[in-house]
Amino acid sequence: MPEFILESSGRVDMPAASLSFSDLDEFTQGYIEALFFTSECPQVATEEFKTAEHQEAMREGAADGVLPCDVGFADLAPETLQAIIADCRAFQEKNAADLEAAYSHILQPDYDAAAAGRDFWYTRNGHGVGFWDRGLGQVGDKLSAACRYRELNPYFGDDEKVYLS
Repeated sequence: MPEFILESSGRVDMPAASLSFSDLDEFTQGYIEALFFTSECPQVATEEFKTAEHQEAMREGAADGVLPCDVGFADLAPETLQAIIADCRAFQEKNAADLEAAYSHILQPDYDAAAAGRDFWYTRNGHGVGFWDRGLGQVGDKLSAACRYRELNPYFGDDEKVYLS
């Protein structure tokens, strides 16, 4: 299986400023990586993605993913990025003590904020992996319970921007 590498170049023009991927904290970066990893149609670029045939295959459940494989960070709609930033910030603030315990867990020395951001996306959307699956014990269970409150579904808009519903 090939390694997933998010296209993280470019900027998203937000109301107050233009942001690059590197302007975001590691938790939010991990969250965005997981969003694209779990949502892209392998080897289906935008041109093919927009065809009637591919759209029909998606409706019938015969196509993997809901985003073309050639989209990335710069294709997030500004309101989508704004919502992601706010959601990740709120989760980190509300669960700061448990996240710190996860980052310093003796059995998971390489667990970091980017991994936690990915786990936030995976767990809240029921992808079968997440905080509960990392060997973090009760801390992982608490973080899992904290983020199972609202599934988000990415979609590719007619303006070729990525949105969440």
